[in-house]
Amino acid sequence: MNVLVVGGAGYIGSHMVKMLREHGHAVLVFDNLCGGYRDALLGAELVEADLADRAALDAVFAGRKFDAVMHFASFIQVGESVQLPDKYYRNNVANTLNLLDAMVAHGVERFIFSSTAAIFGEPEQVPIDERQPSRPLNPYGHSKAMMEQILADYGRAFGLRHICLRYFNAAGADLEGLLGERHEPETHLIPLVLQVAAGRRAHIAVYGRDYPTPDGTCIRDYIHVVDLCGAHLLALQRLMDGGDSDCFNLGNGAGFSVQEVIDSARRITGRSIEVLDAPRREGDPARLVADPAKAHALLGWTPHHAQLDTIIESAWRWECSSRQSSPEKG
Repeated sequence: MNVLVVGGAGYIGSHMVKMLREHGHAVLVFDNLCGGYRDALLGAELVEADLADRAALDAVFAGRKFDAVMHFASFIQVGESVQLPDKYYRNNVANTLNLLDAMVAHGVERFIFSSTAAIFGEPEQVPIDERQPSRPLNPYGHSKAMMEQILADYGRAFGLRHICLRYFNAAGADLEGLLGERHEPETHLIPLVLQVAAGRRAHIAVYGRDYPTPDGTCIRDYIHVVDLCGAHLLALQRLMDGGDSDCFNLGNGAGFSVQEVIDSARRITGRSIEVLDAPRREGDPARLVADPAKAHALLGWTPHHAQLDTIIESAWRWECSSRQSSPEKG
């Protein structure tokens, strides 16, 4: 298959590009490199351009026939979205509309969209299945929920078939050590904990120890990035086989607490990790865990790297190797 990967130089996108190429698919990456790295492409072909540039999109679609598009080029920081909602709605919604309009204009009918568990807001029950209502609490979550609705409308109007994959907590790194997580700034728990282990940070903050969980800290569903990409590959095959549009929650179906993450990181690294206890953050639910039964049943998807130690070991390998090299940003 010939696949356009938008945002393919970022964390999840670059792992997806690598997997697609390993499975024999032709890949073109479309990325403005504002949050990605050229060297993360591992030699894949890149068009360096912005989704706001409709002429650049039209040129890409006019120059090659694509079987499908995968979209990873979103802003993802919840806190920043509250402070800068215009940035999030412009990129995550308006720019994605540019992409969809270009697809419709050039007859490309299959689209895989990176959505998020943030569309659910405070869940009514845990684990969270696809039947729970969408009640996002911040502009980031709203932007993704809006795009899910827009995709449903485009499907009815223009025949655009899509699959929305709602990530819980993507984590870990390429099992060969070639790729990993390097956000600027970093906001995700596992890389932050490992930066403390590596001596790059003084401590890790634990926000609240009085939640109704076994150890009092928040529980989240961490899914290995390689397993996440495997779900995208299965979603692509579903669309290629004529499957209907749909949405799937992607998680392991079991959560790990903040304290369990810290304990695992201490085991894996053999390093002391200083912890600073802090008050709860507003809006942090006690537990966010996916019910992945629908993805298992309809996509045939099963995570193969679900153990917390496996996830953290791969991330630590990347943390150690990435400090030995000078990343090529932009």
